[in-house]
Order: sequence, then C-alpha cells, then structure tokens
Amino acid sequence: MALKQIKNKIVSTKKTGKVTKAMESVSAVKMRKSQERALSSRPYVLGATAMLERLIVGSKGVSHPLMAARTGSKVLAVIVTSDKGLAGSVNSAVLKQAERLFRSEGTVDVVAFGRKAVEFTRREGKKLIAEFTNVADGVGLSDIEAATAMIIDAYKNDDYRSVVVIHQNFLSTFEQAPTVRNVLPLRAEEIHRIAADIAPRMGKYSGVKHEVGTAREYTIEPSPEVVLEALLPQLVQIILYHALLESKASEHSARMVAMKNATDKSKEVVKALTIKFNKQRQQAITAEVSEITAGVEAMK
Repeated sequence: MALKQIKNKIVSTKKTGKVTKAMESVSAVKMRKSQERALSSRPYVLGATAMLERLIVGSKGVSHPLMAARTGSKVLAVIVTSDKGLAGSVNSAVLKQAERLFRSEGTVDVVAFGRKAVEFTRREGKKLIAEFTNVADGVGLSDIEAATAMIIDAYKNDDYRSVVVIHQNFLSTFEQAPTVRNVLPLRAEEIHRIAADIAPRMGKYSGVKHEVGTAREYTIEPSPEVVLEALLPQLVQIILYHALLESKASEHSARMVAMKNATDKSKEVVKALTIKFNKQRQQAITAEVSEITAGVEAMK
C-alpha cells in the first residue's frame, strides 16, 4: 500500500472515530434518561400487576373475555424493536425470538413497533396487522392507548389463541435480555411472573418486592365484572407500555456501548496504520540514502 493511501486511510479513520464518539455522547444522554424512565416506572407496574393478581385470584368464578382460555388457531405477536441500527445485537436478539415463535406456532400475525420489526415481518411474509414507527423516547401511557385498544379488539374479534409481546428487557447498561411475555389471556400465574421479573436486581429501585397473590374475599362494587372490564384493559396497556420503556432503555444502552467500542477500535486502527506509515516512510528514506551513497561511491 502506497504512503498516500495509508495517509488517506488514517484521515478517514480519524473522521469515523469522531462520528462514533459524537454518537456515543448522544446515546449516553439518551441512555440515562431512558434508564431513569424505565426503572422509575417499575414500582408502578409492579403495584398494578400485584393488585390485579390478587383481584383475579380472589375473584375466582368470574369470567371475562380477556381471562378466558381460547382454542383459536392463530397467535398475535407484538414485536418491539428500534427504528435505527448501530445498536449491537439489541434488535437481532429480539428477532431471533420472533423466528422461534414463527417456527413453533402455526399462524402468527404481527403488530410491529419499530422499523426493524416492520422490515423483518415483511421479509418473513407474515401478516402485519399494524405498524408503529418513530416512537418517541418520551412515549407516554396515553400514546399507546389506541394501539392497546386495537390489540384487544383484534384478540376479541379474531381467531387468536393468545397475544405475546417480544422485547428487550433492560438489566444493566451492558446487559439486556430478549423476553417473550404472554399478555392475553391474562392469568394470575403469568401476571405473577411478569411482576417478579420487573423488580431490578440492584440499584435504588431494587427494594420493591413482589408477594405472591393469595385467595381472599373481596367486596367489589359495583360488581367484579364491571371492575375487571375497566381494569384489565389498563393492565394490558401497562404491560405494553413497560415493554416500550424497557426496549428504549436497552436500545440506547446498547448503542452507547457499540459506539464506544467502535471509537476505541478506530483509535487502534489509526495507531496501527501510523506505525505502518512510519515504517514504510523510513524504508523509503533508507532506500534513497542508499542510492545516494551508492552514486557517490560510483563517482569516486
């Protein structure tokens, strides 16, 4: 490789390193905000799931369309990914879980959050019920109200056996876990599992503990059916909202780590290229000195 080519490669690698460094800084800011929102919401999600778990356990014999077991032939999968790449394996891990679901189930329809999920669903040839892209980092509970209502209506009116959500569960800045949760039909044991997984293992939000629901007698007014009709859709909305927050925190954490690794790698490449450039330049100088010395000796 010529000296000019090596020098141009050094310059371009340094420019790439500046870009990845800037992206790392932006992702770090977004990561802190997303992590704070995801972690601070966990006690509320935990409280809502624990309350409804106890209510369901204590209301045995009460039927509701969102709690009844179904024998449909299809599954509705809610896949949550990011709109952009450059975030390591945060999206591919979720999509691998979706592939396993596609292979294990007969017919799977999809509600996609994020452009990566939309593109994946179309590549796989699955029916896309709805798509939601460019979801803001500051997504609120009210922002997914329409999506939740659409998912519940599809579950009630179509031949779906169950509804599952696939997303990245945030564990730490350097660790995320692709998670598959059964959302519908709502069951006490599944709600307990979701609530138990919400409490973080460490940090200031780790003190919240989940207790197993026990059967108790409740006086429910005006009636259990009316209360469940109002609360169960809200629980589904909370579960989906929590999945979006966890996915956002995982995305920005993974992107910050990926960009930091890319920045460090660019520095290593620049260092290696600089050494190579200096060696070749020294060889060229040595060759020129040798030619001059040989010419002088020849003239003598």
